This record gives sequence, structure tokens and C-alpha cells, in this order.
Amino acid sequence: MAEPVALAALALDAVLGWPQALYRRIGHPVGLFARLIAGCERRWNRPEARFATRRALGTLTLLLLIGVVGGAAWGLEALLLAHLGPHGWIAVALLAWPALAQRSLFDHVGAVAAALEGGDLPAARIAVSAIVGRDTAALDESGVVRTAIESLAESFCDGVVAPFFWLLLLGLPGVWAYKAINTADSLIGHREERWRAFGWAAARSDDLANFVPARLSGMLLCLAGGRGWRTMRRDARKHASPNAGWPEAAMAGALGVRLAGPIAYDGVMHAKDWIGDGREVAAAPDIRRALRVYLGACALLWLIAGGFAWAR
Repeated sequence: MAEPVALAALALDAVLGWPQALYRRIGHPVGLFARLIAGCERRWNRPEARFATRRALGTLTLLLLIGVVGGAAWGLEALLLAHLGPHGWIAVALLAWPALAQRSLFDHVGAVAAALEGGDLPAARIAVSAIVGRDTAALDESGVVRTAIESLAESFCDGVVAPFFWLLLLGLPGVWAYKAINTADSLIGHREERWRAFGWAAARSDDLANFVPARLSGMLLCLAGGRGWRTMRRDARKHASPNAGWPEAAMAGALGVRLAGPIAYDGVMHAKDWIGDGREVAAAPDIRRALRVYLGACALLWLIAGGFAWAR
């Protein structure tokens, strides 16, 4: 049952994305997760509390989130399959569809390329700021291009491969529990003093949930790009994240460009290792090349789901 659900969810996402009309009318499920996390953080992440207390309450927040989201998804999946019989999987696929971000990721990164192709660097900076958390106002063209490509590679794991993996493995509860963990990590799983204790469980859980998908993402990008294996094996561990370096290094090797390097957050420059040994200077055509590699890697995911479905 999981294989046709995954194929249908991938198809819906590829064709429709998450339509703006739906977003304006009902938002997106992760917005509900964010509100629950924010509410717990306001009540429980008090700076005067002990580190251990804040970490315990952050862990409780994550467990509460996973319990609510995973439990609701499990109940809905069981209800649909029980009452809709052989057609229940279609309804399950509709509920899994918003957890994937193939189309959204392509459109957001494509907007950066389009702005640069039109010679509008300020618009490209604004477009790339919508998909990353770092400072973008002072980026030159190469910096904007590298940032867009890095986000594409990392989000291929977070937004496509990992949800697909957990959907195949654990069905609807798996994919939405993963999205809950990933949302918590993006909101509170940071190293700054405010978040270090409270977001500890979210960050560690996200590392664990992405361990296999990140490596699978790197393999798919290398296969789609026709190269990058050596760069991935050599440079994946240069990234601060135990997972993000795998798809980023794979993409750097596939394109023959250098990614990562020094970046600024909140006006503070952070020294980061370079990933890849290709060109440091990048331009809009490199984003288009990265998008072609990305589309090829997504197609390989479709083949995996189709292969599992055929085998069963």
C-alpha cells in the first residue's frame, strides 16, 4: 500500500505543488506545528530555568508534538483504509501530498535564477532570502548562486527524499512525524544560547531522522549528475551538520563548483569550510544546471517507488 501512496503523492506534488489558493485559504499543516512549538517555547523556555530543566521541557515539547501529529495521522490513515476499502489509499495519498516539496523547491530556486537572468541582483537576493536563514543583503552574484544551489541540495533531502523515505517506511504517521521533527529543528534546534537547551532534542532527533535520507540524497544527486562521488566522500563531513554535507558535497561535485565557505548570520561572519574543489565563481546558468540534476534525482525517486510497487 505504501508504494502507490508514495507515487501518487509525488505526482500530486510535482503537478500542483501546494497551490497558493489553498495556502491562502487553509495555510499549510506545518503552520499548525509551528504554533504548537511556539506556544510551548513561550511557556517553558524561560531563561532563568536550569539548563537541564529547559532541555527536559524541550524534549517534552517534541514528544508532545510527535504524539499529537503521529497519532492524528495514524488515526486518519486507519479510518480511511477501513471505510474506503480498496480506494482508501487514494485518500491517504491526498493527505501525504502536502508533506512533499518537489515543486515548491523547484519554483523557489528557479525564481532566483530568473531574477539573475534578468540582471536584477537585488530581486535575486530577495528571492534567495525566502529559502535560507542567512544574511543575503550583501551577497554578490556568485554568493547568491551558491546559496541557492546549497539550499536546493540540502532541501532535496529535507523536503523530498526524507518525507518520501518515511512515507514508504511508516506510512502517513511516518511522513508527518518526520515533518513535525524537521519543523521543530528549523524553529528551535539552534546553537544560540536561547535554543541550545530547549532545542536539543529537536536537533538530535532531526539528525537521526535524516541520517539515511541524507546519504540516499547524495547518491541520487551523484547518479543524476553523472559524477560527484569523490567529492561527496571527501567533503561531506566538512559541513557542521552530520547530514547536510552529503547532498551539498554531491551537488558541488556534480556541478564542478565550490559551495559553503564563509557565511553571515545576523550580521556575524562565520568561518565555514569550502565544499568541493571546483570553481568559486558561479553564475545563473549554474542554478539551471543544478535544477536539471535535481529533476533527474527526483525522477530516480519515482523509479524507486515504481520499482517497489511493481515488485509487490
